[in-house]
Amino acid sequence: MSTDAPRTRFRDSQIEMAHGAGGKASRRLVEGLFAPLFFPASTEPLSDAAHLTLNGVRIAITADSFVVKPLRFPGGSIGELAVNGTVNDLAVSGARAEALVVTFVLEAGLPSEVLEAEARAMAQAAAKAGVVIAGGDTKVVENGKADRMYITTAGIGCPMPELNLSAASVRPGDKVLLSGPVGDHGVTILLARGELDLEAELCSDTRSVLPMVEAIALAAGPGVRWMRDPTRGGLATSLNELARDAGVGVRLAEESIPLRDAVRGACELLGLDPLHIANEGQFVAIIAPEHADAALEALRASPGGGEAALIGEIREQPVATVLGAASYGGTRVIDMLVGDPLPRIC
Repeated sequence: MSTDAPRTRFRDSQIEMAHGAGGKASRRLVEGLFAPLFFPASTEPLSDAAHLTLNGVRIAITADSFVVKPLRFPGGSIGELAVNGTVNDLAVSGARAEALVVTFVLEAGLPSEVLEAEARAMAQAAAKAGVVIAGGDTKVVENGKADRMYITTAGIGCPMPELNLSAASVRPGDKVLLSGPVGDHGVTILLARGELDLEAELCSDTRSVLPMVEAIALAAGPGVRWMRDPTRGGLATSLNELARDAGVGVRLAEESIPLRDAVRGACELLGLDPLHIANEGQFVAIIAPEHADAALEALRASPGGGEAALIGEIREQPVATVLGAASYGGTRVIDMLVGDPLPRIC
């Protein structure tokens, strides 16, 4: 047996904020450092949740961390976000969340009522999502060392028998289905910080997407190829990762992508692409063409899915590329997120 240590490919000299933003820098870190050391024998594309067989029982498991600022924002809070984000990572892997464990990293001096408010938010979100908070841990660090509160989670779920998801199953001609408007969460957090002289009637989209996933699983289970919740890095990054992992091209009809006027306006003023903005209550799915209409109808009929849309399709070429097609006939390359335009949003 060889005793050679696994070789890593990560060459960045230090960790920057961009390494946690979900874009190209994050991918370099995960694929170049963590994957060679933690999964040296794996040939499967990385995902937000892993499906394992333990003593003959199939389970799904995921882990996440939440460092949002401010802790509370229109439409939600860090506690609610922690539950929904974990439930959603399991849901888009094709699993129903059953139990969570939670760790709090608290800053000394944090008011007790702030902690209680977030614990209550977590309990309420868990009850609504049908998941049990089974345990956890608490650590306290010195004042000024944690920006009030960080939350980490681990979630365990049961795979849905109707779904068998894999980037390898994606084929040219498949349709791209989006559950609703993009960019609400990231722009809401940006405005909630009060650092910009902008106002908008906008709320975070944080919620459990499990009911919507269950709806399309029942309506189009054999035709659901792949799913992802486009959080850090937004829709553009999720679809670029798919295009690369599946060896296909993705062509989007940009006028078909649901987008609120407030999000579009804020992004135009700030020079941001809405497709790079984080979401916390939406998902994107790749559906076989013969099942696409049934999946869309089921999603629109489910609570919260009324603005779902078919926004594009899978192409053979150009490989590993996402293209956006405008209504006037022009196209643009939609790349992964570069840098960190909106730090601390999830």
